[in-house]
Amino acid sequence: MEQQSFKEKAILVGCQTTEDDLQYSYSMDELMSLTKTANGEVVTSVIQKRERIHPSTYIGKGKVEEISRLQEETEADVIIFNDELSPSQVRNLSEFISARIIDRTQLILDIFAGRARSKEGKLQVELAQLKYLLPRLLGQGTALSRLGGGIGTRGPGETKLESDRRHIRKKIDDIDKQLKAVVHHRKRYRERRKKNQALQIALVGYTNAGKSTLFNRLTEADSYEENQLFATLDPMTRKMSLPSGYTALLTDTVGFIQDLPTTLIAAFRSTLEEVNEADLILHVVDMSNPDYIQHEQTVKQLIDDLEQEEIPQLIVYNKKDEAHERFIPTKGKDTLQISALNDRDRQLLKEAIERAITQLMDSYTAAIPASEGKLLSLLNTVTIVRSSEFIEEEQIYLAKGFYFKDHPITQMLNYYRV
Repeated sequence: MEQQSFKEKAILVGCQTTEDDLQYSYSMDELMSLTKTANGEVVTSVIQKRERIHPSTYIGKGKVEEISRLQEETEADVIIFNDELSPSQVRNLSEFISARIIDRTQLILDIFAGRARSKEGKLQVELAQLKYLLPRLLGQGTALSRLGGGIGTRGPGETKLESDRRHIRKKIDDIDKQLKAVVHHRKRYRERRKKNQALQIALVGYTNAGKSTLFNRLTEADSYEENQLFATLDPMTRKMSLPSGYTALLTDTVGFIQDLPTTLIAAFRSTLEEVNEADLILHVVDMSNPDYIQHEQTVKQLIDDLEQEEIPQLIVYNKKDEAHERFIPTKGKDTLQISALNDRDRQLLKEAIERAITQLMDSYTAAIPASEGKLLSLLNTVTIVRSSEFIEEEQIYLAKGFYFKDHPITQMLNYYRV
């Protein structure tokens, strides 16, 4: 992945309108992590407590002047605000502050632009950026003049786009059409997987929870993994073998985040459709993060928004070797505490997955002739075999296990069923 050769100096600005100091501190810490992920260096942070956000400058006039002085002293390149700013707020702030001004939404879009790899991912990011840019054009061509490089300026639009609303609307329409074609292709691919009766498991979780690390080690894949926010952007699906030999499909999805820009929620809905097709959801939570409760709730809310709360879930608390001192697992849920880097823990997770899957299946007992070697081998990959006993006098294997009734293997099982 290409990165800028230098780190831009950034000042972070937040406006706290709640009484919860600790929660807002976590939010600012996350903004700092986002800035580092975008290759920025935070020189200082400024937080103002107010009853409500200032409608014209986000923070009060005195704080604006303070930030202007700080910017001159630190020679900061960019001022990053911990909320989505309105076009008028950006315009008003720019009159007092000479550095580039971006907001949380623009920062996240910037990171996504640098991370997208697939055609669909790139199209979705471009679509979100254009929808963000459209109301900020002001009809004067001034908005694009500041897109000359640096944090918040990456992506497909900065050099090609004219500052013309009609041009951008046409571009949005074109991308919408391309995305519909890609989504249609993905749907056909999912239907083919369903036709083949492959059991599907979706990995979901807050960004940087360790999903890709777990995915790579469960499937021996090469999904990008790094201790960064949004390391994975494009969903990836690979085969995973469970302890019994049963083969399932595991999908790694984009990480969730609090206050995800609305343009991105809409744009990335199709990537989250992998969750809709899942038979089981593995919800990965970083138990070392002090804000793990909020992270868990954010992901739960998004799953509820997708109307998939009925899909069986296993909550996987990851990074147990670095567990936060105040960590307490959610009660009344199927949970497991692991380290994705520990072989034994991953084995325990696979066993837990297998137990969860058997709850969705029917049991069988079948007498398979010893001569049916191919069928015996097939049983191990498309059913969960719990025992297989060879009875010498009858030259048969007495197999017991679990299967899905609508799988093509059912016909053969019925023929040999005991």
